[in-house]
Amino acid sequence: MDLIDRKLVELLQQDATMPVAELAQRVNLSQTPCWKRVQRLKETGVIRAQVALCDPRKLGVGTTVFVAVRTNQHTEAWAQTFTRAVQDIPEIVEAYRMSGETDYLLRVVVSDIDDFDRVYKQLIRAVPLFDVSSSFAMEQIKYSTALPVRSGA
Repeated sequence: MDLIDRKLVELLQQDATMPVAELAQRVNLSQTPCWKRVQRLKETGVIRAQVALCDPRKLGVGTTVFVAVRTNQHTEAWAQTFTRAVQDIPEIVEAYRMSGETDYLLRVVVSDIDDFDRVYKQLIRAVPLFDVSSSFAMEQIKYSTALPVRSGA
């Protein structure tokens, strides 16, 4: 990726609906070469998707819970069951397999504590867990979907 590609990625991360004409102007290209660059960024997987970012509060899921999961079953079958369970619960919006003390870290969005309890029960019904620790976010200090765009990419 050259400097123009990086600038296009930065601009599209800010506003994926920006018209090609404006993108082209902002990176000092004509529209056709700009459009071709954006298409290439999509084809090569640099741009994975273009989505709408929604306000969680307006959708009734303004409470964020971080859930640390530990298991004592480190088998392929357990991991597949856990993965399916996580993918089937829409309130779990992020899931990571971790190193260290925690095996998995989940980010869950719900309306309140009672709603989280429902999600928690759904998860433990689906897969046996050794230890679960949940932390409710009190304040969101920073949130961004934009990734840093560096020259080494």
